[in-house]
Amino acid sequence: MSTDTTILTNEQIEQNFREIAPPLTDAEALFEANRCVYCFDAPCTRACPTHIDVPAFIKKIASGNLVGSARVIFDANPIGATCARVCPVDVLCEGACVENTLMQRPIEIGRLQRYATDYALGTGREVLKAGAPNGKSVGVVGSGPAGLSCATYLARLGYDVTVYERRALPGGLDTYGMAEYKMTQRVSTDETQAVERLGVKFRLDTEVGKDVTVEELESKHDAVFLGVGLGETGRLGVGGEELEGVYDALYVIERIKSRRWETVPVGRTVAVVGAGNTAIDAVTQARRLGAERVLLVYRRGQAEMPAYEYEYELAKQDAVEFLWHTAPVEVLADETGRRVAGLRCVRTEPGEPDASGRRSPRVVEGSEFTVDADTVIKATGQQKMREFFARIPGVEVDKSGRVVVEAETMRTGNPKFFAGGDCVNGGREAVDASQMGKLAAQGIHLALTGERVEFAGARVPLAEETQNVNAH
Repeated sequence: MSTDTTILTNEQIEQNFREIAPPLTDAEALFEANRCVYCFDAPCTRACPTHIDVPAFIKKIASGNLVGSARVIFDANPIGATCARVCPVDVLCEGACVENTLMQRPIEIGRLQRYATDYALGTGREVLKAGAPNGKSVGVVGSGPAGLSCATYLARLGYDVTVYERRALPGGLDTYGMAEYKMTQRVSTDETQAVERLGVKFRLDTEVGKDVTVEELESKHDAVFLGVGLGETGRLGVGGEELEGVYDALYVIERIKSRRWETVPVGRTVAVVGAGNTAIDAVTQARRLGAERVLLVYRRGQAEMPAYEYEYELAKQDAVEFLWHTAPVEVLADETGRRVAGLRCVRTEPGEPDASGRRSPRVVEGSEFTVDADTVIKATGQQKMREFFARIPGVEVDKSGRVVVEAETMRTGNPKFFAGGDCVNGGREAVDASQMGKLAAQGIHLALTGERVEFAGARVPLAEETQNVNAH
């Protein structure tokens, strides 16, 4: 699996993968909490997709009530410890902070959230409780952010919940797909253990459609939630894609998450195709593994890059090279004909707008050139799971392959099936998936009992509130 080009020791790699946002000390947390002005009409709360009561949890930190602080957070977002590390706070809560001015920096909401949730998880303090059994059963397919969130709220309502997960560990992309310098697997598994303590059962290494059928789920449970995420990484669609040395970004990141550095297939010169947040994770981690040269290849320009600006800045700090307006047309083989030796590319220019409104890249004639590389990583986005959903009568997908649901309840066209997360929104943040899981739990409870419940932060902000957030 690994290449023979490793140039760093394991100790050096461990140092390179230390946390980029370390935990606050007690003194730092107290100082930061006391900077908050505890806005009554808090724009930070409205900017959070799960609408955590930010002033409330920060005020409890300031008063020394860390368990109470964690309860506020987990009440609105069951994966609050994960989101404290991986959320794009610059464009969410901290971006909306009233202290974010030319003269002041925003309150470090993400790190304060970590401070409280780490305390609760680290001390084993239970901040949420399971409800009295109500005699009804729900199956949850997928243990990523949406599935864990849905399972948590259903357990709190007294449901008998079973989560079906095809992998050996629960947590989905939180466990297998987050950059290691942002979050270790331990954080995700700690959160899933907290969900398990609510009485939720996990059936791991169990793939729906293979180890258990959709019909079995339907007959066993009163309702089923689909939080299956997305499928495999899309193909490049060029010659040489099957050569040794071409890998999916998520596969590489999964190997990194194991922390068995010798198994990670990264060579000396790495080319990553794509420019989303996963592509940035791939290039930055390749550099930290010791790759001497890392290039990001993107068919559009920097302004159209899907990745967040702070992710781009991180890649620049790691000396990643950027080939904008560049598209690969062939993966080149070495003299053996088996391994990658480079990429043949062409220059592109903006063409006519596509369905998304962005201008499609157009090949510049006579612009071919070659990039040397011994590793090519595909980060071109994950495919939709159309075939999986086609097996479930009444569950429809739109033209882009996303599951069609009722926005308020997450109910599909099949009244027994609900869905949320990336399979519905096409691939957004973990915090967005968590909110969808919450709404689905409320929708399932309404469908099975006729009773409306509303958990913390379940109400969607009004249009004018969203405008207020954008104004800060």
